[in-house]
Amino acid sequence: MRNCLATILVLLLWGSTAKAQAPEVKFIADTLVVQADGAYEADPDLATMTFRIFSQEKELRKAYDAATQSMQRVSALAASNGLRKEDVSTGVLTVAPMYEGDRKKRARSYFVQGEIVLRLHDFTHIGPILDGSVEDGIADFRSLTYSLADEESAKKQAVAEAMRHAIGRASIALEQKGQKLGGLRYMSVDVRQLLGIAQLQNLPGLSESVEVSSGVGLFAKKMAPPPLPPSLQSEKIRVTASVQCAFQIQ
Repeated sequence: MRNCLATILVLLLWGSTAKAQAPEVKFIADTLVVQADGAYEADPDLATMTFRIFSQEKELRKAYDAATQSMQRVSALAASNGLRKEDVSTGVLTVAPMYEGDRKKRARSYFVQGEIVLRLHDFTHIGPILDGSVEDGIADFRSLTYSLADEESAKKQAVAEAMRHAIGRASIALEQKGQKLGGLRYMSVDVRQLLGIAQLQNLPGLSESVEVSSGVGLFAKKMAPPPLPPSLQSEKIRVTASVQCAFQIQ
């Protein structure tokens, strides 16, 4: 009997707790909720090129100097193609000692690498920069990405279109009942990531690669690179947005 009463008491307590934790759904009178999407599409106006700088020598100073010179040559190549200083970003050069056998012994060579990023607004300079850097073997081409310089403006355009669609749909729906659209009571906005960004990564044969070895300055060069593609075009950039609005019904 005691066990039965205890079980009933537990069930009653659990029921009251679950009821208290359940969210209370409230209905707002004279309110119309509408969800709509919007999009903004434009041609990319910014290209980002990434290069890897590398060098391996017996002496640390020689390896570091060689990598520094390569980075300076890429910067000079960018400047000769009209890029401003603020459009060139150079990373920190990192040094890795290469050992043979026991790490307690003296390093047999040193490998130095870094990264340099170029931002281009004039896409006609992409080909000459690739030609100059790859053919001279001063850098390893990593990627080419197209995007919008002013992404915030594109997002605003997408949200504005979504809002126009929401207002239009709400107005049409209320007209069928002879009612009018009132003020905005609530709105949520969700802007999705940029779509259609064309990315060109590690094109085969565009660069020479270095093989890091525990030996002394072992490099492996690929065959001569073939001609660059005649066109490095990108797709349009597309930004999408969704809005959920709660309008007052007049």
